[in-house]
Amino acid sequence: MTVLRLARSELKRMTGGLLPKLTVLALALVPLLYGAVYLYANWDPYGRLNQIDAALVVRDSGATSADGTRLEAGRKVAENLVDGHVFNWKTVTSAAEADQGVSDGTYAFALKIPEDFSANLASPGSFDAANQAMLNVTTNDANNYLLGTIVDKLTTAVHATVAKEVGEETANRLLTGFGTIHTQMLKASDGAGQLADGVARLHDGTATLHQGTGELRTGAAGLYDGEVKLRDGANSLNDGAGQLSRGLAQLKDKTAALPASARQLADGAAQVAAGNAALNAQVQAIPGQLAAAEQSAQQAAAQAQRSRVVASTGRLVAGGVLSQEQAEAVVADVDATAAPPASAPSAAASKLQAAAAQVQKLADGSAAVSAGAAQLAGTAPGLSAAVSQASAGADQLAGGSAALAAGQQDAVDGAGRLVQGAQKLDDGAAQLESGAATASDGARTLARELAQGAGKIPSPDDAQKNSLSKVMADPVAVSNVSQAKAGSYGAGLAPFFLTLALWIGIFMLVQAMRPVTLRALASNAPAWKIAVGGWLPFLAVSAVQASLLTLVVDAGLGLNPAHPVLMWFLMLAAAMAFSAIIQGVVALLGSPGKFVVLILLVLQLVSSGGTFPWQTTPEPLHVVHQVLPMGYVVSGMRHLIYGADLATILPTVLGLVGYTVLGLAMSTAAVRKNKYWTLKTLKPEIAV
Repeated sequence: MTVLRLARSELKRMTGGLLPKLTVLALALVPLLYGAVYLYANWDPYGRLNQIDAALVVRDSGATSADGTRLEAGRKVAENLVDGHVFNWKTVTSAAEADQGVSDGTYAFALKIPEDFSANLASPGSFDAANQAMLNVTTNDANNYLLGTIVDKLTTAVHATVAKEVGEETANRLLTGFGTIHTQMLKASDGAGQLADGVARLHDGTATLHQGTGELRTGAAGLYDGEVKLRDGANSLNDGAGQLSRGLAQLKDKTAALPASARQLADGAAQVAAGNAALNAQVQAIPGQLAAAEQSAQQAAAQAQRSRVVASTGRLVAGGVLSQEQAEAVVADVDATAAPPASAPSAAASKLQAAAAQVQKLADGSAAVSAGAAQLAGTAPGLSAAVSQASAGADQLAGGSAALAAGQQDAVDGAGRLVQGAQKLDDGAAQLESGAATASDGARTLARELAQGAGKIPSPDDAQKNSLSKVMADPVAVSNVSQAKAGSYGAGLAPFFLTLALWIGIFMLVQAMRPVTLRALASNAPAWKIAVGGWLPFLAVSAVQASLLTLVVDAGLGLNPAHPVLMWFLMLAAAMAFSAIIQGVVALLGSPGKFVVLILLVLQLVSSGGTFPWQTTPEPLHVVHQVLPMGYVVSGMRHLIYGADLATILPTVLGLVGYTVLGLAMSTAAVRKNKYWTLKTLKPEIAV
């Protein structure tokens, strides 16, 4: 009995009659019912989101930005959403109505744009009141769990779009501000240059001022010295004026009696003059008389003459014409001539004549004194009045000089304060000169730094602002280089569901096909031939399943794999390995083997990485992924459908060949085991 005869015999048994044929056809269509129908239902769910009703509430009242432009961001967002037709948007007037619609299932979700949406978007233009703009979303997982994820992506996209548009506008204003700052910095630099020139001139002026204050300080010191000397002179003048005033007061007192004394002096001088004239006449007569009675009357005459002289001179002394010493000299002269020697009368006469001449002179002088005294008596009243006036003037001079001395002391004090002020002014001028020098250096540095700073501040033109604002609003751009890309959501799930549908389809074969033919077990054929003969019908039907599934998905759903022929060959290789494993497990374990196959299905369902990457599963499932074949088939199918690197296909096919050998080994072991019948073989404990 050959392997092919065993397989043909089993296939003839399965197709003998209409019902068996329909059964085999139905089994061949099982993968289509699971894989193709599921993929058909979920081929492009995102393209049909416009059939989902969603509530849209627009309450935005708009805002006016800092530059005066009107911002209607809420209305613009609503228009973009409606025009995009991503969802079937229903405009609702109130948030409460929208929330109620989400609650009762009228709407899948609600998107609400609040009144302050535009105002908050415009708020970054004000540093005092910046607020985030909010989009309020109401979902209900009772409507659909995955819908919440889809809505999150939608709102994220809306957020990104609005943020980009607003960010571009804000960045544009910011860049415009940079241009304004650049211009103002240039103006500030020019102003700083002018300031530096002005401060330099100020420094020159302060230097001149310092020089002037130095001279003022020196002059004030000289003025103080001069005022001190002037004060000392004023004090001396005051002292002299006081002495003059006192002296003139005394003189005034003296001259008050001068007219009467002068009149007395004139009268006395007149009397003296008269007496002197009489005396002169008598003296002139003496020599003649002397000759007659010279001897006898010489003594008496001399005595009488002396008496008269003494009397005359007394009157002259009393009148102030002669002094006492002059009078005594006259009397002494008379005494000297009074007793001449008897032997010399001529000598005495001669002396007498000489004395008479002197008396004559005295008489002339007395007359002159009398005339002068009379004149003095005439001018004495005027002299007294003049002395009185001089005394009054001296008093005024004393008062004025006292005031002058007091004022000059004030002038000295003021000059002292002027010296101190000039010193402080000079010190301040020195500090001002030093500060002006520092300010000049600082102004030059400021002008230089402002010029350099203005050069570092950008001043973009309109094209640069547009380009930079876009970059600033969306600084990170993602350049997606997809080495292999699924065309749709269904294409993304196709590798997993095609593989899963193929396993389920082959698993259904064991419900109608026998893993090992009982007739073959009763023969003497080798165990491996019986095992291969029992597996080939499974392989034939699973190959039909794989081919039909590939054809329908490619042609009917439009999968359009990058390598359609290689994909078909990989599906056949997978059918070969899956059928060998399923047939071998069920042949070896019997009815419990079907439960094991179901367990293997569940394990591969969660570990093959058909939806999420297998690395995200718990650690124990990593071992399951690496041991069981479905994960390798899913990976290989992705490479062939999306057009990725084919280097992993050959190892995958070799691995499937290995799984096929493993399945045949289990089938061979089952044949050897079942060669010997037992009561359990004739009447199994459980049959599924």
